[in-house]
Amino acid sequence: MDSAAKRATAFGLLAILLWSTSVGLLRSISEHFGPVGGAALIYTVSAVCLSLACGLPKIRDIPRRYLWLGGALFVTYEIFLALAIGLAHSRSQSLELGMINYLWPSLTMLLALFINQQRSNLWLWPGLALSLAGIVQVMKGEGDWSPLQMWHNILDNPIAYGLAFAAALIWALYCNLTRRWSAGKNGVSLFFCATAIVLWLKFAFVSEAPIHFTLPSTLQLLFMGASTALAYSAWNHGIQRGNMTLLATASYFTPVLSALIASLWLGLQPGWAFWQGVMMVVGGSLLCWFATRKYG
Repeated sequence: MDSAAKRATAFGLLAILLWSTSVGLLRSISEHFGPVGGAALIYTVSAVCLSLACGLPKIRDIPRRYLWLGGALFVTYEIFLALAIGLAHSRSQSLELGMINYLWPSLTMLLALFINQQRSNLWLWPGLALSLAGIVQVMKGEGDWSPLQMWHNILDNPIAYGLAFAAALIWALYCNLTRRWSAGKNGVSLFFCATAIVLWLKFAFVSEAPIHFTLPSTLQLLFMGASTALAYSAWNHGIQRGNMTLLATASYFTPVLSALIASLWLGLQPGWAFWQGVMMVVGGSLLCWFATRKYG
């Protein structure tokens, strides 16, 4: 690689690092500002930063299906994920919910078979099964596992778990439909603005405590907003001009980095069963990628 390609690849790797901070920061910010208020603030700052960094695309230049249906999926995903982590009953539960989100790479490959006529070999199915087994391993904790016990864990906070599973499926759907409908256009800045507006409308109708700013919470908020804008910009630069194969492979290890950073930031010490589950999710995603990569 020449020096320009190396710099672009480094930017792409920086994006992965920044995205890996999202679970821990989402939980921390929601503890300061509330699940809805915190999410609304995060996406407001992110929308402003993205608009300043990338500008707002012209609506008439964006394909209509991508703009309206793709935008609706994007907004729904971001809201579901933020609220799932914010509504967790504990920090350790928020870590579980964050890992459920990382089912999306495997689900993306699965949905690509039907939406984009993606070809694959038989390794796709064990890959998907391994990812799902990894989530079960994450959710069961250190105790013995049984279907009834896992069901009781879900019933402890059904809204948060439902939102997390739905978010993973919605993002997989968004990735496939964006590939099909976007015609190379990028509406992310607009979608972040729409996400912020929807969250503020929801905040107006929920009974959360008034937003109170402190220096630590404000610094976290500003960092997450700015890092989101930088991550999207850096990733686009990386995949356009850097080593795409290296970046794609590295992105599949995001769950490990995300779990590690969230654990350190939130002061958690997950047990061995949790880390086994995380590695199973990563392994399943890599198997799914391997099953489709030679088919383009």
